[in-house]
Amino acid sequence: MAESEAEFRHETERLILRDWREADWVDFWEGTNTPNVMRWLGGVCDAEKRQAAQDRLLSYTLDHGHTFWCVERKADGAILGFCGLKRCNQKGGPIGMMEVGWRLREDAWGQGYAKEAALASLDLAFDRFGADEVIALTVQGNAPSWGLMIKLGMRRREDLDFENADFTPETPVIIVYSIDRASWEAQHA
Repeated sequence: MAESEAEFRHETERLILRDWREADWVDFWEGTNTPNVMRWLGGVCDAEKRQAAQDRLLSYTLDHGHTFWCVERKADGAILGFCGLKRCNQKGGPIGMMEVGWRLREDAWGQGYAKEAALASLDLAFDRFGADEVIALTVQGNAPSWGLMIKLGMRRREDLDFENADFTPETPVIIVYSIDRASWEAQHA
């Protein structure tokens, strides 16, 4: 993707959420396509799955104006992973609902980066992209992920849970959390 004046870029205290550049992908996959990072995401991806994921991320920007953006650390320019917004497209899920998601490399865990990026993404969802409600998806076993959803003020939405074996075939249920505009605004007034 060519860099231009219109490139998406949003800064937080320590991070930059921005559009993807071709040079980002090597560092992204090197840092995130590991057994620990991909444990709850269907396992390590081969070249075909990596390319399909890249194509999907880039298509979300074209189709919706937002995606799971590249997360760059300001201090050193390191690519930590992704965080951002897309429209739910998981088979069996609440198709079309705005979804916040994140994936960071393991050495970035436990430092508040995911929360910082997710808070910025939720702000953007409600303030820039006009969301009325935003969901987040995970599996029951991924306690750090749903723990962050709770810290973000999201609430469990069992009514939106759905079966999908893409990520954990042994427990093929995707669990859903959500936050609506009124709840978000009340927390950030």
